[in-house]
Amino acid sequence: MRMKNLFEATYDCLMESNLDSKVKMLDQLLENWTNDNFEFSIFEPVERIPDPGRPAKPELVPPKELPKRGLGTKEGHAALMHSIAHIEFNAINLALDAVYRFQDMPKEYYRDWLGVAGEESYHFQMIREQLFHLGYEYGDFPAHNGLWMSTHDTDHDPLIRMALVPRTLEARGLDVTPPMMAKLRAIGDKRGVEILKILLRDEIGHVEVGTRWFRYLCKQRDLNPFNTFQAVIEKYHYGDLRGPFNYEAREKAGFSEEEIAWLKTL
Repeated sequence: MRMKNLFEATYDCLMESNLDSKVKMLDQLLENWTNDNFEFSIFEPVERIPDPGRPAKPELVPPKELPKRGLGTKEGHAALMHSIAHIEFNAINLALDAVYRFQDMPKEYYRDWLGVAGEESYHFQMIREQLFHLGYEYGDFPAHNGLWMSTHDTDHDPLIRMALVPRTLEARGLDVTPPMMAKLRAIGDKRGVEILKILLRDEIGHVEVGTRWFRYLCKQRDLNPFNTFQAVIEKYHYGDLRGPFNYEAREKAGFSEEEIAWLKTL
């Protein structure tokens, strides 16, 4: 039996738009990885992907057009959980893209990012179930596409991808999750709080994966990681990088003392 090409199989999963099919394809990807059923020859051409596989809903709108909803209402509660579900769904695609796009990395890189994709899928399914209990489904609220836009903007260089997506945009989740947990606790959503605890624990690991491979690429290119990180933020990050920051979580995710000191000046 012919072994599957890792990059071709990952691309197929990345471009799958049906939610249930995408989850099943990812499970099969992880099973094949565990059983060493992949070969690693270059799968060409490597395509730019302005729009990966996703369902027709949610409707994607600019961030400023997203309606403001109070958490005190059932709709507002569901809208918050929906926004988290959307982030986790996008994170599945960006982890898959990190595998498919950069085909000359060490084998451990693909192990790490497939593992991230699997955990993001688990997160998405937990939140989707919670949304169902609130009377809603993923797609019932509009969402924005900022995370994927940044993924698309960094598809030419894994170093820039690692710096901007996991170490900047996903790291933002480390900062905002504890306040969201407090809000859910205040309205008595114990299950929501437990889900966010799991997300925070795992996202520290995901940011650490980005940090590790960012530093690997800096070392490979004889670049100073701190100076390079600052340069990437300045060139590619939309808007300002501003606090409050979760310094403890960022330290666990591999941010250096120099980086933490710099964040404290922002």
